[in-house]
Parts: sequence; structure tokens; C-alpha cells
Amino acid sequence: MINPVTIAVILAVTSSGAFAQPTNTSTAPPANAATQAGTIGNAASETSSGLRTADTANLAVRFVDVKPADFMTTKLIGANVYNNQKEKLGEIEDFAIENGREVTGVVVSVGGFLGIGESYVVLDPKTLVVNQTDGTWQAFVDTTKDTLKNAPKFSYSKKKT
Repeated sequence: MINPVTIAVILAVTSSGAFAQPTNTSTAPPANAATQAGTIGNAASETSSGLRTADTANLAVRFVDVKPADFMTTKLIGANVYNNQKEKLGEIEDFAIENGREVTGVVVSVGGFLGIGESYVVLDPKTLVVNQTDGTWQAFVDTTKDTLKNAPKFSYSKKKT
């Protein structure tokens, strides 16, 4: 039987929205919306959602409630990735987030031994399922080692720059 938490996690990973969204979804523009247009970087009005890039923050801080079904990416980074035959294929290294709100890729390290010769591929999050067994998160994908070995490689540096 599938654990209800596993079902909730699968739905969270495969959804097109953010992992946690604000409970206040007001679409009213801020009082100074006219002055915000064309400001530094990619700053957007309050009607935009998700992470943004800019030199300064121009929206008042808001807080969100994280639902019990939500989970943190830190629990999945480092999780082993297996195929349906229970062969270890790699490890989740990172997540690609598009437009500051949607997880569009899961960076997985494949091949190599002790980090030598390993390469990276980016998987569509809709093709992964995750679960937690005895406190350890795991991911599963319907593929083979050879398919991942021959998949398009992703140039990735773990450096935080």
C-alpha cells in the first residue's frame, strides 16, 4: 500500500505551481505600482509570484503557511535515484526553477565512482516519484542506466556563485 505522504509528495512534485504559495492571493497592485514599473533588474509588481531577481526588494514581506503535505527540497537533495528494478542510478543534486516559481528540472548525478567521472542529467520532475522509507527519501524513475548514460549531459557546477 502506498503511504498517504508519498501520494502527497508525488502530487507536490508533479504540480505546476510552487512548493509553497502565499495564502494571500490578492491581485491588487501596490499603491506605488506606477513607480515600480521599469525599476532595477527584473523587479515586478505584486501581481507577480515566485522568486525574482533584482538589486533591492520592493514588496513588503509576507509570510506563508506551509501545508503538512509540502516538503522541503533539502530533504530530497542527496536522495538516491533508483529505477523500477531497484538499481541505483544516481543522486538528486539540485532543482531547476523556472520563472522563480515552477520546478522544471531535477539535476541528477549519474555514473562515476566517488565523484570521479560522474556527469549530470536533468530529468522532468513529472517523471520522478519520491517516497520516504524509514526516514530516508528516495526517488524512482522508469528508465535504465544506459538511457541515463546516453542522455544529454548538463554542465553543472556545485559551486554557490
